[in-house]
Amino acid sequence: MQHSTKRNLILGSTSVYRRELLERLRLPFTVESPHVEETPIAGEAPADLAQRLALAKADAVAARHPLAVVIGSDQVADLDGEPLGKPGSHDRAVLQLEKMSGKVVVFQTAVAVVCAQSGFRQHALAAVRVKFRSLSAVEIESYLRAEQPYDCAGSAKSEGLGIALLESIENDDPTALVGLPLIRTAAMLRAAGIDLLR
Repeated sequence: MQHSTKRNLILGSTSVYRRELLERLRLPFTVESPHVEETPIAGEAPADLAQRLALAKADAVAARHPLAVVIGSDQVADLDGEPLGKPGSHDRAVLQLEKMSGKVVVFQTAVAVVCAQSGFRQHALAAVRVKFRSLSAVEIESYLRAEQPYDCAGSAKSEGLGIALLESIENDDPTALVGLPLIRTAAMLRAAGIDLLR
């Protein structure tokens, strides 16, 4: 892509966590809601769902801003092939954490970078294996009351008190679990012509 450093950069997400992560790259950007339907397709694997939604979010915003470089991202918690999204309520968060207690959950975090005008379109997946401790009902309730992570896939914020729920984390992109894999994002921005270190 030629001269894309002069293109506007848009984060196609209203997630405060993704916005805070993208700010680490010290690039000027704006934020826009993609307004994408996030319902899984029957039988869709969590990794496929995350990638489809990341691309759909980037494409939706890029269609409205064809000259911009747009970042879309999505995260789905994968428990033995079952997708766990944002709980949205206390009761659903309790059920999610009960299911994940003592188990390994793979957080599938996808990111896409799209520029409609240039035809640039890349996406990547960062999988993070998280082993949850065996959690008591009291621990689950105490955690949820303290942090209220109802807008987080899998009902746990590893960057906050949720770290106390975990036994181990395995990944190759440490920001992926929070919601935006910055190593992969930076690589795609470079491929799109945006040099982060100039």
